[in-house]
Amino acid sequence: MRTPNSNIILGIDIGGTGIKGAPVNVKTGALTEERFRIETPHPADPHAVTNVVAQIAKHFHYKGPTGITFPAIVKNGIIHSASNVDKSWINVDASKFFHRHLGGPVTVVNDADAAGIAEMRFGSGVGRHGVVILLTFGTGIGSAIFCDGVLLPNTEFGHLKIRGKDAELRASERIREKKNMSFKKWSGIVSGYLAELENLFSPELFLIGGGISKKADKFLPYLTAKTKIPIEAAKMQNDAGIIGAATLAKIRS
Repeated sequence: MRTPNSNIILGIDIGGTGIKGAPVNVKTGALTEERFRIETPHPADPHAVTNVVAQIAKHFHYKGPTGITFPAIVKNGIIHSASNVDKSWINVDASKFFHRHLGGPVTVVNDADAAGIAEMRFGSGVGRHGVVILLTFGTGIGSAIFCDGVLLPNTEFGHLKIRGKDAELRASERIREKKNMSFKKWSGIVSGYLAELENLFSPELFLIGGGISKKADKFLPYLTAKTKIPIEAAKMQNDAGIIGAATLAKIRS
């Protein structure tokens, strides 16, 4: 697929259940081909995950800069946590590891940070000033916080304690499904979580992302913030990680 167009960058989003990717026009934020998804291997160790990433690049006949999300703290391409991934990733230089298999330069970024970059550049965060907090609800809870469009990387607000437990153990989409909670009941728990974040950061806007954003009509009417801060669904939905990772890879290439 690789063309001379330097604005077409491959983005790959590594998740707990699936690894998906697509080429992205980083000028418009649009996918240029349909997403390709492969189930996340178990155990999801570096070699197994890298094999899947290589399959996705091969599917698009792509060689060039690649942006890859990772569900962990990422500093200069090195993985520093393993809350929702295999612990064998800790201290792995993922950028170099993926580069050896893909050939081109690789930018690795926290998954929620990538989603936030996509939303701030192409989605619901465009033109928003002050503090904006994006939360992704899925296997866990990812977070990204921006001040006047500038990202503070690697926040882990999913581990904020609520009544003695990590927020993602009370309010993630996985927990909602596991406990068969109605969206109304789940929204009450999430609203309490947003109130805690509001106390700490006084944001101008909350954005709700991740796969659950496709069901915004089922939960947004029930979500509330303490001081009536706007709460909106992220526009990029499940493509956000792919788009944000590709965008960052372009910026750094």
